[in-house]
Amino acid sequence: MNVARLVPADAPAYRALMLDAYARHPEAFTSTVEERASLLPTWWETRLRKDADAAEVVYGAFEADGALIGAAGLGRESRQRTRHKATLFGMVVAEPARRVGAGRQLVRALLAHARTLDGVRVVQLTVTEGNRPAQALYERCGFQVFGVEPMANLLDGAFLSKVHMWCDLDAAPPGA
Repeated sequence: MNVARLVPADAPAYRALMLDAYARHPEAFTSTVEERASLLPTWWETRLRKDADAAEVVYGAFEADGALIGAAGLGRESRQRTRHKATLFGMVVAEPARRVGAGRQLVRALLAHARTLDGVRVVQLTVTEGNRPAQALYERCGFQVFGVEPMANLLDGAFLSKVHMWCDLDAAPPGA
């Protein structure tokens, strides 16, 4: 398995992976499959651009044959008073590739990337309450819970809460 930053040429595979995740696990995402499926291909390509000033980066986990099996992104806050923070978003690992370390490698790659961003000290994320495998992965990578947002999302008439987590890059081991 190889983890690398995605580029615009990866957009079709990234879109397919994400749309599958939105359809299979709607409880895990704020966006719906319909919302994301309606986006033009250029939206997906733009998200993966490699400009030095790109506000977001997305990393992918690839099998030896080049198939994209996982992805996760990192977005830096733009406002002056919050530029010390970045947000991990859109974490997904395809069903057949789970429990082989892809998720951990993706989180590690994003934390390593965050450490290269001037002034970034904190990475935060949310995970749907009850998704213990994901929360445990984040905890193993140095994240800590700092709160729960009740009624964060509405899915099929039921409210879902989001667990808020953070990682202090200065306190987490570099390999985390």
